[in-house]
Amino acid sequence: MKITADALDLPGIRHGFYTRQGGVSDGIYASLNCGVGSSDERTRILENRARVARDLGVAPDRLATPYQVHSPDVVVVDEVWPAGEGPRADAVVTARPGLAVGVGTADCGPLLFADAEARVVGAAHAGWRGAFTGVLEATLAAMEGLGADRGRITVVLGPTISAASYEVGPEFVARFLEADTTNQRFFAPSERERHRQFDLPAYLGHRAAAAGAGRFVDLGLCTYADPARFYSYRRMTHQGEADYGRLLHAIALADEET
Repeated sequence: MKITADALDLPGIRHGFYTRQGGVSDGIYASLNCGVGSSDERTRILENRARVARDLGVAPDRLATPYQVHSPDVVVVDEVWPAGEGPRADAVVTARPGLAVGVGTADCGPLLFADAEARVVGAAHAGWRGAFTGVLEATLAAMEGLGADRGRITVVLGPTISAASYEVGPEFVARFLEADTTNQRFFAPSERERHRQFDLPAYLGHRAAAAGAGRFVDLGLCTYADPARFYSYRRMTHQGEADYGRLLHAIALADEET
């Protein structure tokens, strides 16, 4: 049902990069679809989200995910909103025990953050646009605002589309090179003329290091290449399917008494 990272096996912290397995949805959404933005039956989505929450040791109504818009915006979570009614943002951070914060993905980079000493955690949804405009850096800054030290913060990248599966056009490449010519190293030749393969995981690792994060770990898992475990927007597009499920990735601070 979930994948965990040794780097986040920290005192008082529970986390998971949840796969598509272990839920109640069927068809193209089989089976742990947690995306309220999909056309799956809402009752099934809510049950899937509840399973994730319980696995993290929190009540179903204590799981906070934002309304994602591919932005660098971050929300500090003190109280949880109903599923699908979150603020428009792409990262959530908290220092409140007993609740979980998470993001949904289907190719974009899911990032989980933790400073176990300060007891501050976060989650960010980083597609190319969020990565480019600074969602990772904004998440680190928001955690610092809650008392974290970025030099202690561990950042882990979960299942993300890999460079081998992420072909982009010339306009995409130009945008990155106009910002910084050294971004050329994140692009490899493609079979199609003027196209390139973009290494989003490597780019996120670079941004984390440049921002001064204490540790960055890439789990090296490709959403596109592993249909048994992961949903993929790009794979859905290539296969001509009508919709796609969303993976959920979340992290929680255990209650002090537990």
